[in-house]
Amino acid sequence: MTDLANSLTSSKNPPARIDFNTPALVRKRKMRALKDRLTRWYVLVGGLAVLGAITLIFFYLAYVVLPLFQGAELTAKKVQSPAWLQQQDAGKPLLLAVEEQNMVGMRVADKGEVQFFSTKDGSLVKRQQLPLPADANVVSIGQDQPGSPLVVLGLSNGQALIFKHSYNVTYPDNKKTIEPLVSFPYGEAPMVLDAQGRALEHVALSINDETMVLAGSTGSQLHVQQVVSEENMLTGETTQEQNSIDLPQIAEPIKAIYIDPRHQWLYVLNGRAHADVFSLREKALNGRYKLLEDGEREVSASTMLLGGISLMVGDSKGGIAQWFMARDPDGSSRLKHIRDFQLGNNPVVQINAEERRKGFIALDSTGHLGVFHSTANRTLLVESVTDGSGLMALSPRANRIVVEEGNQLMPFSLRNPHPEVSWSALWGKVWYESYDEPKYVWQSTAANTDFEPKLSLAPLTWGTLKAAFYAMLLAAPLAIAAAIYTAYFMAPAMRRKVKPVIELMEALPTVILGFFAGLFLAPYVEGHLPGIFSLLLLTPIGILLAGFIWSRLPESIRLRVPDGWEAAILIPVVGLTAWFALGMSPILESWFFGGDMRLWISNDLGITYDQRNALIVGLAMGFAVIPNIFSIAEDAVFSVPRSLTYGSLALGATPWQTMTRVVLLTASPGIFSALMIGLGRAVGETMIVLMATGNTPVMEVNIFEGMRTLAANVAVEMPESEVGGSHYRILFLSALVLLTFTFIMNTLAELIRQRLRKKYASL
Repeated sequence: MTDLANSLTSSKNPPARIDFNTPALVRKRKMRALKDRLTRWYVLVGGLAVLGAITLIFFYLAYVVLPLFQGAELTAKKVQSPAWLQQQDAGKPLLLAVEEQNMVGMRVADKGEVQFFSTKDGSLVKRQQLPLPADANVVSIGQDQPGSPLVVLGLSNGQALIFKHSYNVTYPDNKKTIEPLVSFPYGEAPMVLDAQGRALEHVALSINDETMVLAGSTGSQLHVQQVVSEENMLTGETTQEQNSIDLPQIAEPIKAIYIDPRHQWLYVLNGRAHADVFSLREKALNGRYKLLEDGEREVSASTMLLGGISLMVGDSKGGIAQWFMARDPDGSSRLKHIRDFQLGNNPVVQINAEERRKGFIALDSTGHLGVFHSTANRTLLVESVTDGSGLMALSPRANRIVVEEGNQLMPFSLRNPHPEVSWSALWGKVWYESYDEPKYVWQSTAANTDFEPKLSLAPLTWGTLKAAFYAMLLAAPLAIAAAIYTAYFMAPAMRRKVKPVIELMEALPTVILGFFAGLFLAPYVEGHLPGIFSLLLLTPIGILLAGFIWSRLPESIRLRVPDGWEAAILIPVVGLTAWFALGMSPILESWFFGGDMRLWISNDLGITYDQRNALIVGLAMGFAVIPNIFSIAEDAVFSVPRSLTYGSLALGATPWQTMTRVVLLTASPGIFSALMIGLGRAVGETMIVLMATGNTPVMEVNIFEGMRTLAANVAVEMPESEVGGSHYRILFLSALVLLTFTFIMNTLAELIRQRLRKKYASL
């Protein structure tokens, strides 16, 4: 009865229900929802900010790089018709020039007068009559190499007059004033070239230190004089000794003469399209070269580029060719055809070289002007400037052009900031002056003004890939194998100790690794080369041998080691193998390499050996990359569901079969991602490569030779580059190449990872 009463009582009073809508729980749910929304927006905004920052970096790099590939701009100024130019005594122009500040121009007339005028309005600033003999007039004119103020006049009596134009800058009343001056470094008396008094149809001169070479021609006859100046250290008096240089005569009429600034070669253009090259040192003919293969063309204009190495030859159909002396495989020097340009279809009448770069401008008979750069093989501009041929001048800074045509002066402003950059100059083989063949070269600076920047990114890109390859060659097998063993075979207690230690290696600054590699590892490896290579070969053999011996031991011994702790046995094995290999290094070096393997590699094999080389980079950078690959790959393997592993084992598969056919396939997307991240780290590494290599930008597969990477090059040269200059922008282009390479690699890696995940998702 009591139980019945209790049951009736309980049915009338049911137990209290939990209320989920109390004010406290409602507030908690609202706060949780608010936190979820805030977290969602925080992650969204953060992710978009990262993408936006990367996009902005990309566009900023492109913004800095884009001007490199823009052409030249020519802006016409107001045409000037000065009164002095309309007068009869102005004479016919033989030479036009503009001084450094683009304020004063110089005009040399055929009547032997030098006229200086303002480039702003064409007004006459100064005119000076040159001291010509009474019975002589000017027949020809020549200049020293571009940038030199020396001018030589060939006279009708077989003599040559040399003068120098200079400009004195003063600031009276805080106003810049430029005073033009004419001087005669070899005296006001002309020098005799042709004793018979015939007119000098062509003249040329070149001064090197205290020696001057002066050349002239009459018809097909060549006259060359060498003038040596000597200064008396006691009295200060200067004496000049004039010697005649006898060279073989030429059969055809001479068109132009040029002298190498080093006084090694004399170039004589003659006939329709031939060049005779004489050796001034041997006083003999080096060779007779045919400049044009087309029988309908002939040489119509020519000049020497800055430095006096290259000869630019224009023809009657608008073509311009570059030639310079280069060595053949047998060691002999020959004049070689390097590259071609095309101005138009009309005869080229004048070519002017820049004074600070390997660029030049050309004018044809119809008034079309072209702007070119020789080494970049680039045509930057072709534009009509006059109705006729005219005579033009290019300023020293190559930013102002003055053309005289029809008693008028036509000034032009030229903007051409980066002519030396082109796709072929950056990525292709380039035949540089004084080189025997086309090569990939990076050499951005030098000590003299004749230097031509060599800005090929090919050796830097090659060095980047080379360093990454050797680093991954060491790091990838070790890191992946270690990750698989740690995650799948190793005991949990041991894994908890090993994994943090390896990941802690990532915290080691790369500058410390580079310092260690450059100052200790590089000389140690050089002195123990046989031991290092023996170690690389014997270590895997020793590990396999130890595993084989362990598998053949009695179970009573093997069972004493807890399951998953077998890896600890390999520690003394690896240590003993290293001790044996390095200890045998001197003995192996004495037996097989004559006591010095480094000299044996250099002398017997003919392989260049640098102490800081790709092998050192592979060892040091591989050590730095291992933690990245190991950590991600180990997490990927460890994250494989245990149900897959247990199911495979339950179906009779061995642990090795389970690992190779189930675990690795399932974890393959993560392992692939680890390799790609490691590769990205190796490609972008700076300090290790900077300190552990010789920083030589060469394209060699040789593991014993150094390299320079894109990242290291930016770090080294960015502080010394001129902001806005070609060098500065090409360094930004290097960064853009790295960013693009990383983007492409990550995109491909993600596509492959998604495909692997989709393929093995059913396991």
